[in-house]
Amino acid sequence: MKTITLGRTGITVPQNAFGALPIQRVDQDTAVRLLRMAYDGGMRFFDTARAYSDSEEKVGAAFDGMRDKIILATKTHATTPEDLWRELETSLRTLRTDCIDIYQLHCAKQCYRPGDGTGLYEALQEAKAQGKILHIGITAHQIGVAEEIVASGLYETLQFPFSYLAGDREIALVRACEAAGMGFIAMKGLAGGLLTNAEACMAFMQQFSALPIWGIQRESELRQWLAFFDREPELTPELEAVIEADRKSLAGEFCRGCGYCAPCTVGIVINQCARMSQMVRRAPSAAWLNEHWQAEMAKIDECVECGVCMTRCPYGLEIPRLLRKNLADYRSILAGATRI
Repeated sequence: MKTITLGRTGITVPQNAFGALPIQRVDQDTAVRLLRMAYDGGMRFFDTARAYSDSEEKVGAAFDGMRDKIILATKTHATTPEDLWRELETSLRTLRTDCIDIYQLHCAKQCYRPGDGTGLYEALQEAKAQGKILHIGITAHQIGVAEEIVASGLYETLQFPFSYLAGDREIALVRACEAAGMGFIAMKGLAGGLLTNAEACMAFMQQFSALPIWGIQRESELRQWLAFFDREPELTPELEAVIEADRKSLAGEFCRGCGYCAPCTVGIVINQCARMSQMVRRAPSAAWLNEHWQAEMAKIDECVECGVCMTRCPYGLEIPRLLRKNLADYRSILAGATRI
């Protein structure tokens, strides 16, 4: 298995890492078993977040007493120093550690900088000075914000959606990270579950100095990724054909959740509703099947297909069609849950 170094962090790990968002959906015994199985199979990098309900607790339980053997990355949604310190202390406690390898601002809507008035970057610097975090990272969904982050030179890692559905601009972003000595962590390597050929996904990723964090909640999924430690996939003509076919058929289906499309003329929360099929399957489903989100999804029936959202989408998605497809899927899932 190819190893990569995450830019100037100096962290070197196999290019095959564990994304711990989906383990929210399983009980602790199952999560601990999966995480330890991942470690035994060769994975060394584990990514979680304060926002992933009990994911941090499960990661902490799995690796208690093994802290020096793994790399831990987690995230905070904090936008003030006070919230950051509170969330950092909580993460340290739940992860059962006194230091986090990469501490990331989660889904940042801007490039936080020293002197910007928020005090957020200064708090990260102080946490690093105190030894509570080793490296300062950030995650984003808006490509314009991500490009600004790379250009700033302030962050040691960037986490951003990246799969073989990526366009030229996203590939250029990864190359810019490489040139800047910035580690690139690839989230949504399966495009939120749209992609199903693990071999093609891994072969594509190996062309870059990117660390994919595969979202895993089942043993069958984990075994697919662990198999690549013994047999690295090559980007053969056959796999290139799979990638090309998927790009043609699926590129218009993948909402990154960036929010550039907002606001909607009839009030649809587009960046959530257009990827509802992904969210309801990869995060705890109850949070997305409640009355609030049922009402939000019902607004799709009011779509007048004005097309304004499509003029704003940096990925060229056919948003009205995608919304209606997600609504049909959502109602099917909801009906099944009701029967249960």
